[in-house]
Amino acid sequence: MVTYNQSTPVFGIIEHVAFPELGVDDAIAKVDTGAYSGALHCSSIEVRKNADGKKVLRFTPIHEGAHPIELTKFFRTQVRSSNGHMSERYLIDTPVLIQGREYMIRISLSDRSTMRTEVLIGRRFLRKNGILVDVSINQEEDDDGGKKI
Repeated sequence: MVTYNQSTPVFGIIEHVAFPELGVDDAIAKVDTGAYSGALHCSSIEVRKNADGKKVLRFTPIHEGAHPIELTKFFRTQVRSSNGHMSERYLIDTPVLIQGREYMIRISLSDRSTMRTEVLIGRRFLRKNGILVDVSINQEEDDDGGKKI
């Protein structure tokens, strides 16, 4: 059981995040306690062999104008979407900055171009870091601003 106090981090439903090692300075993240894992919007996600013959994961984070990233440390997993569809995704471990604090996150790479936010932060990350979520924080940046019934 986790003990909470004044120093316990509290995130809102929407947070601005950065992934410094990926060249992402500011992205909008939805903090979703209903999602188990997290996801980062990327394009051109592929595994290829580098000049040394090692497998590398190559992807372009968030914006098409961003520079491609190549990593040799990555994982492959099956992820179930909210509608029950299974798909293969790649996971990476990378630092993320949220509210001026750096955390390590294991996050999947996916095409989130049809989603409203570029990043999804799930409960695995929240639980691991002892983070509380207050949906009234940053609600003005949420799709409905807390006004829909």
